Amino acid sequence: MEPIEVLSSLNFWAVLVATSSAFIVGWLWYGPLFGKQWIKLNGFSKEDLMEGGMSMPLIMIINYIATALAAVAIAMFIGAEATAAFGIFAGLMIAIFWIGTSRLNDVLYERKPWGLFFINTGYNVVIYAIMGAVLGAWH
Repeated sequence: MEPIEVLSSLNFWAVLVATSSAFIVGWLWYGPLFGKQWIKLNGFSKEDLMEGGMSMPLIMIINYIATALAAVAIAMFIGAEATAAFGIFAGLMIAIFWIGTSRLNDVLYERKPWGLFFINTGYNVVIYAIMGAVLGAWH
């Protein structure tokens, strides 16, 4: 199949919903669920996160675009004939075996705490399974 055919078969409403669902989970995950532990394990203070660097709205816009690109890639990867079950399976495989193994380097080489690995990788497992389910179910 030609790339233009693959792109034209994408359901961009499903991509939008998948992206938004990941964004909502991220707000919960790095907010009330694990926000305090994430800040502590990174050695940040709340003030550190508010000062310097990019503004929070810009960070969120860039993150939303990056997540939308990931959703497009998942949709292209699983194809137009996928089911919700296959989407979940593909999302889990991507999160665990591609993202998780890559994030393991943060622990091994950068000496990041294991807790941070589990928080970040857990987030990816959850959002990629959800995005895969949405994109697999909604054609």
